[in-house]
Amino acid sequence: MQLISQLTCPSCGNVSVETMPTDACRFFHDCKGCGTRLKPKAGDCCVFCSYGTVPCPPRQAGNCCGN
Repeated sequence: MQLISQLTCPSCGNVSVETMPTDACRFFHDCKGCGTRLKPKAGDCCVFCSYGTVPCPPRQAGNCCGN
């Protein structure tokens, strides 16, 4: 299971490397570049599944609400 994902802000393109929680989805993330609050896209369970290079651990394990 991968726990590191790169989040890319759709507003400014800033990329941040984040460690994902193993037991929950993250619904919000504030961009360190422009301050935009990222929220999951429709159909996704968290910001990592919408804007990250790796889906969240619950989705990787097949135990996610967004499966």
